Amino acid sequence: MLFSLAFPVIDPIAIEIGPIAIRWYALAYIAGLLLGWRCCVILTRRPPIFISAEKLDDLLLYATLGVILGGRLGYVLFYKPAFFAANPLEILMVWHDGMSFHGGFLGVAVAGFLFARRQGVPALLLADLLATAAPIGLFFGRIANFINGELFGRVSDAPWAMVFPHGGPLARHPSQLYEAGLEGLVLFAIVGTAALASRARYRPGLIAGLFLIGYGCARSTVELFREPDAHLGFILGPITMGQLLSAPMIAVGVIALIVALRRPAMDHG
Repeated sequence: MLFSLAFPVIDPIAIEIGPIAIRWYALAYIAGLLLGWRCCVILTRRPPIFISAEKLDDLLLYATLGVILGGRLGYVLFYKPAFFAANPLEILMVWHDGMSFHGGFLGVAVAGFLFARRQGVPALLLADLLATAAPIGLFFGRIANFINGELFGRVSDAPWAMVFPHGGPLARHPSQLYEAGLEGLVLFAIVGTAALASRARYRPGLIAGLFLIGYGCARSTVELFREPDAHLGFILGPITMGQLLSAPMIAVGVIALIVALRRPAMDHG
């Protein structure tokens, strides 16, 4: 390969004060959660109104716990079950290695369901709210992956390929940026347009279905360019773990979309 882009080396530690070090990865989670929460607040002030903005403070706490606990447990169960079975204390050391989006998604789904039951609000309307905000967190998370030089792509001779610090001497796809674009910006444009510029919110579950289909398709596409996890490789022929976990999301999303469209729309009044 004649040309490749230089990887912009950025210190993973954004702020360091004595023994206290704050990483870009942590800031990405904070930014995603806070901006996602703000997005939800804005949506709750538009019809159909089913929950007060004040109650969303509690939802932020539920979502944070769902993301962290679900993301970590998902990584433990989906990606390194044997390692963590032999080293159970490592499960608590989230700063060492590993969070799973699919696990975080399940964690937020459970947390959202519990929040909906406690507050007495429709679970599907809440799911649509969370689905609209989720791509914001995905965008910041993938940018943080890029800064860390992790989850890089497969070897490539594309003119925008990069030599990653931990990816060997060959240039690779910056697949983290592909994911930030597709799972973050493009998906947010789709669900945001549905939420703000259409009557989709009057059909509970429709936006959540769009999100599930959109994320599953975006992730499965980017997996064609992303280097499979070294300890897993390909799972079934050319299929990666990311594609395997995304397939049920697409299926559930299609079902949610069909059910939402078949049901009568809520009263617009």
